[in-house]
Amino acid sequence: MDIKILVAAHKKYWFPDDDIYMPLHVGKKGKPDLGFPGDDTGDNISEKNINYSELSGLYWAWKNLKCDYLGLCHYRRYFGRKSFFGSIEKRKTQILKRKDYEELLKSADVILPKFRNYYIETVRSQYTHAHSERDLIETRKIIGKFHPEFLPAFDEVMERRKVHLWNMFVMPKNLADEYFEWLFDILFRYEKLMDENGLQGEKYRLYGYISERLLDVWILTKNLKTVETDVVMLEKVNWIKKGGSFLKRKFFGK
Repeated sequence: MDIKILVAAHKKYWFPDDDIYMPLHVGKKGKPDLGFPGDDTGDNISEKNINYSELSGLYWAWKNLKCDYLGLCHYRRYFGRKSFFGSIEKRKTQILKRKDYEELLKSADVILPKFRNYYIETVRSQYTHAHSERDLIETRKIIGKFHPEFLPAFDEVMERRKVHLWNMFVMPKNLADEYFEWLFDILFRYEKLMDENGLQGEKYRLYGYISERLLDVWILTKNLKTVETDVVMLEKVNWIKKGGSFLKRKFFGK
């Protein structure tokens, strides 16, 4: 299998020694060379990385990369086996390798990270507390007008209490291309709307955040078979701080 899994990065870092992984400097345009490929060649939106986050790398792959299967991880976040505890070196050994992906793809259309469960929030209310309800309202309008067959899934996903985050996936490249054509059409239409209202750039990583909620919408509508894996974190996560921020946003709007 010709599988390429992008590792989105914006700085020098450790990368797995496996040819399935392809480090990609996202937002590279105008930045110093880090010693690995960037998203600023060919047809690209590298300059939009500040608002599109890792999506600038996915756009580059859509337009410029040829392979049979495409995926995305992050320099500090990989598909793997459960590794919440232990040293960073121990966690590195839990990252999936080529043979793991090949086995998983025999029985599924898409590999995803395990759901993030919100428990006391819906996907809609969590996004509203963390970002802006307007994003979801306008995105729904765009989907309803230009991609109405996806509207039932959008409404269903918004009322769920769990979602696949980080724009992480592995799927056949032809499916990924179809997804990108749909996704970027929606995001570019919203970007144009923001431009027209003088609101462009008001929120850091805006379109990256919206897209995280749209992947499940596309997969649900397409009725694709998925398989989930744990996520290996290569940097410590302060879960107490994250949990406190979550509760502040929900109950105090902070």
